[in-house]
Amino acid sequence: MADREAVGKPRIRECANILHGEGGLRPGVHIVLGSGLGGLAERVKDAVRVPFAGLPGFPRTSVEGHEGSFIVGRIGGTPVLVQSGRFHYYEGVGARVVAAPVRVGRALGAGTLVLTNAVGGIRSDLAPGSIVLVDDHLNLMFRAPLAGPVAEGEQRFPDMSRPCDPGLMELAESQALKAGIAMSRGTYAAVAGPHFETPAEVRALRAAGADVVGMSAVPEMTVARAGGQRVLAFSVVTNHASGVGAGAIDHEEVMAYAAEGGERLGVLLERLVPLAGG
Repeated sequence: MADREAVGKPRIRECANILHGEGGLRPGVHIVLGSGLGGLAERVKDAVRVPFAGLPGFPRTSVEGHEGSFIVGRIGGTPVLVQSGRFHYYEGVGARVVAAPVRVGRALGAGTLVLTNAVGGIRSDLAPGSIVLVDDHLNLMFRAPLAGPVAEGEQRFPDMSRPCDPGLMELAESQALKAGIAMSRGTYAAVAGPHFETPAEVRALRAAGADVVGMSAVPEMTVARAGGQRVLAFSVVTNHASGVGAGAIDHEEVMAYAAEGGERLGVLLERLVPLAGG
C-alpha cells in the first residue's frame, strides 16, 4: 500500500501538457469509463492513447475491466478526453490519486465531466443492463476527496445541492428518448468496497434513499464541482444488490452486463457529446 501511495503524486499540469502534446487537442468534455465499460472507447475517432503509467506520478490501475489509459480524440466531431479506467480508494491509493484524472482533464480544458460506472441495483425495477441517470448521491465512503490544501482553481466549500447539472440531465433525457433508450433517474450510494454489500447494508441504503450502489464516481463528482465543472453521471446496473435478487454476485457476470448496458450508453453518448459542448 505504501509503495502505491508513494508514487501517487501526479503532477497535474505536466500530465495535461503531455496529453495535449500527444493528442494535439484541448477537449472540452472529459468522459470517465467505469468497470466493463471500456468498449465505449472504440467510438472515439482519431484516437491517441496515453497509458496512465506513462504520466508522471500516475500508478497503474489494478482493477479487472479497467484499461488504465487516457484517449484523446473526437466523438461526433467534438474533441474529447476519454478516460478508460479510474482509481479507487480500495486500491490503496489516496485522495490525490483518485482525484488526479479529473484535475488533469480540467487543466487540459474540459469544462464538462461525464462519469460512467457499474452499479448494483437496489430498486427492484432496475434489472441488470439498465441505465440510470444519477441525480443525487450519498457519500458513504467516509473519505473526503477535498481534504488537505485547496487545489488550484477549486473552492474550499463547494455547493453540492445539485451535484449533476440540471441542463445536461434534461439534454441526456431528451436524447435518450429520441434514441429509444430506456433510462430512469436515481440516487447513487458510494461505498468503500471492494466487497459487495450485505443484504442488511442494502436494506439500510434503501432506507436512506439510494437506488443504486457503487464504489466510485462521488470523489470525482465532488472534485469536479469544486473546480466549477458541469457534471453528468450515468450508472449501468450490472447486478441486483444483495437481497434484491437471488444468488451470489459474480464479477464476470457484472462485466458481461456492463458491456451490454455500455453499448446502449455508447449510442447515447455519441448523440449527447456534440450537444453538451465543451
